Amino acid sequence: MIKRIGILTSGGDAPGMNAAIRAAVLTASVHNIDVIGFHYGFNGLLDNDYQTLLPQHVQHIIQRGGTILKSARCKTLHTAEGAKQAAMALEQLQLDALIVIGGDGSFRGALAIAKYYRGQIIGVPGTIDNDVDGTDYTIGFATAIDTALDAIDKIRDTADAFERIFLVELMGRHSGHISLAAGIAAGAEQIICPEFGTLQLGSLKEVITPIKHAQLLRGKSSYIIVVAENSYPGGTTALAEALSEELGIDCRACILGHIQRGGSPVGADRILATKLGSYAVEQLVAGANLMMAGEVNQQAVLYPLGQTGDKKKPIDPYLVRWQQLIASD
Repeated sequence: MIKRIGILTSGGDAPGMNAAIRAAVLTASVHNIDVIGFHYGFNGLLDNDYQTLLPQHVQHIIQRGGTILKSARCKTLHTAEGAKQAAMALEQLQLDALIVIGGDGSFRGALAIAKYYRGQIIGVPGTIDNDVDGTDYTIGFATAIDTALDAIDKIRDTADAFERIFLVELMGRHSGHISLAAGIAAGAEQIICPEFGTLQLGSLKEVITPIKHAQLLRGKSSYIIVVAENSYPGGTTALAEALSEELGIDCRACILGHIQRGGSPVGADRILATKLGSYAVEQLVAGANLMMAGEVNQQAVLYPLGQTGDKKKPIDPYLVRWQQLIASD
């Protein structure tokens, strides 16, 4: 029987993590389960840095970005000794289970601990990148899209005023989910992301040809290229400089960076986080172990924690085909 659980947020923060914490604490309270919240991710386990979480501690946090438990990377957990130490801390606190809110890297940390921990572990997908297998969407993705879209719309205004080419760099060095979604929603003329192939230094024909084609059709006008980070050697600024030299047109790079992780979560993320945070607790009570609480076709589902980082979830194939079609027209 589950009587006492731990919860932590790990890796990059994502809007909606607080909503997931809130849902887990409130659901645990209904089941008469005590909750311990660890600070700074897995570091809180290793440093014995934690607090008891009661329903009153999670009042009015659903609308807040970031995470009240804070987050951090934990290099110590990459070693067997670190994993053993974390498992021992869970045992000493008499925790029956642990909820880990984060991405696939955080889940790898959870799996490392599981080798030495007798309790149950369940994951909740919290990452803006949406690159976790086993769930249609991850907590924070919808807010990151809205944040990126707001910025791109503003950049478009300036691009129109000066009839300039702008390259907007978004997060997602291993995944194009954010770039594709934000690029489509913003009406970007081109999208560059890992799934479309990484550009090579000095090989810009596939980028330049659509630009020249657009210029022939509509003359000098604004042109937006959404670029996933690390898509070009030297980064997006280097790509903008290379395009300026090749085209003889002023090309500017705008790097949004960590602004995409912040802000109040949109409704979709608050709802998803509430659903998955609550479902995680319910499934622990039902005996789930080494699983992730996800959502597929609006249904809460469990997915093996060890398979969440397999990178089998593609970006929308229809939107990929459509974007490539209109970019070449």
